[in-house]
Amino acid sequence: MTDDKPSLLIVEDEAHLARGLRLNFELEGYEVETAATGREAFALLARARPHSAIILDVTLPDMDGFEICRRLREVGDYTPVIMLTARSLTEDRVEGLESGADDYLTKPFELDELVARVRSAIRRRSWEQQQADPTRWVLAFGRARIDFSTHEVTVDGRPVHLTKLELDLVRYFAQHPGRVISREELLQQVWKLRNHPNTRTVDNFVLRLRRHFEDDPQAPRHFLSVRGAGYRFIPNPEPVTQR
Repeated sequence: MTDDKPSLLIVEDEAHLARGLRLNFELEGYEVETAATGREAFALLARARPHSAIILDVTLPDMDGFEICRRLREVGDYTPVIMLTARSLTEDRVEGLESGADDYLTKPFELDELVARVRSAIRRRSWEQQQADPTRWVLAFGRARIDFSTHEVTVDGRPVHLTKLELDLVRYFAQHPGRVISREELLQQVWKLRNHPNTRTVDNFVLRLRRHFEDDPQAPRHFLSVRGAGYRFIPNPEPVTQR
């Protein structure tokens, strides 16, 4: 692979679709590798030079795309992942994003939309990596420290593993400190879901953040519930007075 071209890994077991995607992305200026199984994908990913992005089919012969994405994130590989699937249920989209995918596209899809989403994911990741001001991307609150550029999370200096979706949720809260944010807004802005009836998804994720970061998850001081309205993030709450 040359240094001046973005590189793309397409993991797709439908041979005709993989060939078509490869041809079109090569015409768009990408260097493309393809894999038909999870095993082949990991063999290509083990090479020294990273890919700019990964297009990942959910349904593969040896393992599903959710598992592949989880494994990548667990070892600290945050290459942008765009998932492709024939599944259209909202629950599948949520699972894809929770596994660490950056985007999720349902088959059949328009090629122009896929190309645009790949470009957007690469541009977003590149922008994050190039931020010169670390204070803009490092959040410290309570006993926690989160570096959004490197995805490193610690509590009392000990590493804590967050899924990409958990990290994105903290990021959105941190971008709007003190503001009451509705569950519907969080579903739209973090999960990219519109008109999703089950707002318990948000509640479950906030509970997970409390378990990670609150001294007492039952009496949170950072991730606060606002009855009938949503949630509010307080980075630096007033100290508790002892009586």
